[in-house]
Amino acid sequence: MHWKKLTKPQIKARIQIALGENVNFTTDPALGYPVSNLDTKVFPSDVKFLSDAPTLQVYVANPNHIGCHTFGKSENAFNGTQQLEPEVINIIAVDIFKSEQGQFDGYIASGGTEANIQAIWIYRNHFMTKFGAALFEIAIVASEDTHYSIPKASNLLMIDWIKIPVGDHSRRIKTTELGLAIAAAKANGKKYFIAVANLGTTMFGSVDDPQVYSEVFEKQNVPYKLHVDGAYGGFVYPFSKNQSKISFQNPNISSFTIDAHKMLQAPYGTGIFVCRKGLIENTLTKEAEYVEGLDLTLCGSRSGSNAVAVWTIHHAHGPDGWQQKINVLQARTDAFCKALAAKGIEFFREPDMNIVTIRSGYVPKVVAKHFSLIPEIHGPENSWYKIVVMEHVLPGHLKMLIDRIEAETLLSEAEG
Repeated sequence: MHWKKLTKPQIKARIQIALGENVNFTTDPALGYPVSNLDTKVFPSDVKFLSDAPTLQVYVANPNHIGCHTFGKSENAFNGTQQLEPEVINIIAVDIFKSEQGQFDGYIASGGTEANIQAIWIYRNHFMTKFGAALFEIAIVASEDTHYSIPKASNLLMIDWIKIPVGDHSRRIKTTELGLAIAAAKANGKKYFIAVANLGTTMFGSVDDPQVYSEVFEKQNVPYKLHVDGAYGGFVYPFSKNQSKISFQNPNISSFTIDAHKMLQAPYGTGIFVCRKGLIENTLTKEAEYVEGLDLTLCGSRSGSNAVAVWTIHHAHGPDGWQQKINVLQARTDAFCKALAAKGIEFFREPDMNIVTIRSGYVPKVVAKHFSLIPEIHGPENSWYKIVVMEHVLPGHLKMLIDRIEAETLLSEAEG
């Protein structure tokens, strides 16, 4: 509905129009804003290459996208570029995650950590406002593989995190342990639950089945909200998994986190949060009275250039171009896994994802260091090394890794 491929001239023209509708600190008598263009001594605006780099023009112009532009009014001085933000949120909510038109809110956040905390903040306040819940009555429920932003949210928002174990080989949530954990939590006074399902864990790329959470909560008759952390997999899984059921078509899912600075290759500091209508109001900061419109976000002021970058990347590829990109990465990952299996190297790979995690015992440390493999734990107790098949990771790189593992292993055996 919303996602179209545009030519470079079309993208440039649209961004120029947006910038023209913003306040211009070079020509306009804008006296009341604690902001200006980026410092011209460091970031000159008259260099020639900027004319062909519209996203960098936005960066230098330095628009503030404070607020949530799918909800109410926003700071009028930056209305032009702010209009691009709900355009790309429409693509993400409707075209990717299958929301009904106009039935969502969202914004470009500073990253997945902020977006996850935003979700849990919303649901904590929802339970406190609607049900009169006390802090000790609310709990977060997430797997042991979940991102560290979840325990961070637990600490900041002063609600407990119930950590659910997963299978060592499958990385799937242990359903029996989940049920027992919720029953024990109820016995200890917990009444309201915020579940976080992973759409691609950071280390393994593993994908939780949200229905596992829903069935347990409904069986035990407890109120809950379900958030999907797709910070890594949000721009992969919906394109690689045929008819993915992890979308707003699942009525139990209330929100998604997606990172643009991972697979989308936007600048770091670019996450995305989207939720169903009627929820984001729970984080309205009424005291922000000098801000035109409503501030419902955790971060408040934020760079408009990141939102424009996300808009530009989507329209530069279009849906077909993005699908093709994911198809290429999946084919590389498939071939890599086939080669690992042929060598008898033990690994984990979530089907339809482009992360491969190898048992540390198969990877000599010198190889891990040379190829910058990421350990599960930085220390002697590490059990896994991660490879992410990003766009820069070519088949030749993956072959070199396997060849080097084999060579170092043979050398070690010969020396032993």
